[in-house]
Amino acid sequence: MKVVRKALGFAVCVSVPACGGDEIERPRFLSGEVPIEYPLQMWDQDMEGETVLTVRVSATGVVDSVRVLESSGHWAFDSAAVEGARHLQFSSARQGDKQVEVWAHVPVRFSKSSRPDSLDSGPNSR
Repeated sequence: MKVVRKALGFAVCVSVPACGGDEIERPRFLSGEVPIEYPLQMWDQDMEGETVLTVRVSATGVVDSVRVLESSGHWAFDSAAVEGARHLQFSSARQGDKQVEVWAHVPVRFSKSSRPDSLDSGPNSR
């Protein structure tokens, strides 16, 4: 039997600088396999945690920068979250009819005991 270890949930919460003009339409996660792996050593030790990332989503929907905003307290979780986030794909954020670059907060939860959450780009996501 093959065991697949994936981070069980994350959400996208876009933060944009205050500026004039049209409101920014958030980028949406493009469905597909979530590329964030649960670190084997943490899985084997029944460790759980959450890392909050801030990612820059380019005007074309590509993640081109990733930083840890809030550490899980475990290097293995933080590292796995950063590496996986580099491979996330989004639709383009838009301001009016123009594609724009935005920063987004991406909380990544590593949990063995709960079911995966769906990806949510809604206003209450965290």
